[in-house]
Amino acid sequence: MTANRYAFLQEKLNFPELNFKIVEEEGKLSIFDSLRKKYLILTPEEWVRQHMIAFLIQFRDYPKSLFSLEKGVQYNQLQKRFDILIRNRKGNPFLLMECKAPNVLLSQKTVEQICVYNKSLNAQFLGITNGIKHLFLAFDKKTGNYVQIADIPKFNCINK
Repeated sequence: MTANRYAFLQEKLNFPELNFKIVEEEGKLSIFDSLRKKYLILTPEEWVRQHMIAFLIQFRDYPKSLFSLEKGVQYNQLQKRFDILIRNRKGNPFLLMECKAPNVLLSQKTVEQICVYNKSLNAQFLGITNGIKHLFLAFDKKTGNYVQIADIPKFNCINK
């Protein structure tokens, strides 16, 4: 394993201790995606995405069956691809997450990116993470704006 190529694995992410199945084949690392039931090439962004998925399932009670991962979404003439979308029990978009590599700073551009994706989806909550910093937003129906919230609520608190 090339040390520099996988240096992101040594960086401490802001998640509880989580365990993953990682294998090396032909000099490349792959991580097992428990939702898609297959190994995926381990990139810095995938490392963060797998942490967020495991965190939402194990610590926030999000049902595995309501996740959609890396699906296309169209906005105007642009074809985009979101990282994680969780639907509520009625099938409506609930939480849209954008995952970045740990070395990518969360910026206004990142917020704008997920807001563009959400124009087609209309999720109630948005989240952005680079694994170290997490930013969560809730849509305020009264003002039509997003407001920052301290944390994402547990799924079962909102979707009974």
